[in-house]
Amino acid sequence: MKHNNLLLLHGALGSEAQLQPLQQLLSKDFNVHTLNFEGHGGRKSNRGFAMEYFAENVVEKLQELKISQTHIFGYSMGGYVALTLAKKHPEMVDSIVTLGTKFNWSLESAQQEVNMLNPSKIEEKVPAFAKHLQQLHHPNDWKEVLQKTADMMLALANGKRLTDDDLQQIPHKVLIGIGSLDTMVSVAESEHAAALVSNGTINILEGVKHPIEKVDMNILAAVIHDFLA
Repeated sequence: MKHNNLLLLHGALGSEAQLQPLQQLLSKDFNVHTLNFEGHGGRKSNRGFAMEYFAENVVEKLQELKISQTHIFGYSMGGYVALTLAKKHPEMVDSIVTLGTKFNWSLESAQQEVNMLNPSKIEEKVPAFAKHLQQLHHPNDWKEVLQKTADMMLALANGKRLTDDDLQQIPHKVLIGIGSLDTMVSVAESEHAAALVSNGTINILEGVKHPIEKVDMNILAAVIHDFLA
C-alpha cells in the first residue's frame, strides 16, 4: 500500500518534464506528484520570480490534491523552494531530500550565475540549449524566464535568501544531496547547510555533476527511497 505522498520539484529554467523518469521509478512506493512553478514549462506568470511565490505554488498544488502533508524531493532551486516551504508551512512538510541546491547567495556568487543567463550568449554559444529552453517554456518567452531567474538570484544575494537562522529553525528530517563533480554548488556550502538544519544530513554523490539530465536516475531514486523509507 502506498500511504506516502512525494512531491518532486524542478530546478531553475526547468520544468516537471525533467522529473518524469524519477517519478516513474518512485511511483511503485509513493504517490508521486510534480508541478511546474509559475512561469516555467508553459505555465503563466504575471509577476517576477521569487522563492515565496514558488512555495505558494506548492501550497496551491497540495490543496488541489487534498494532501495535508508530503515528503518533498527538490532538485537545485526546487530544494530551496522545499526548505522555504518548510519554514513557512512546517505542517505541510514531512521530510525533504535535495540535490544540487545552492545556499551560498553572496553578491559575487549570484553575479557569477547571472552572467551565465545571457540570452544572446546562449543563442550564440549553445544554440541547442536556446532551442530547448524555447520549446520547454512555450508559449512563454524563454528570454523572459532567464531575466526573471537572474533578477531572483540577485534578490537572494540582496537579502531574500534563507539565513543560517532560518535553516536552524527547520525541524524536519532533511537530506542535503550534492554531487562531488558539481561546479555550481560546493560540497562546503552543502555541508554547512546540512549542519545548520537540526535534523540535517549530508550525502555526497560520487561522480555526479549538477545537470539533472546527467544524473543516474536509478541511483537518485534509491537515495530518495532509502532516506524516506
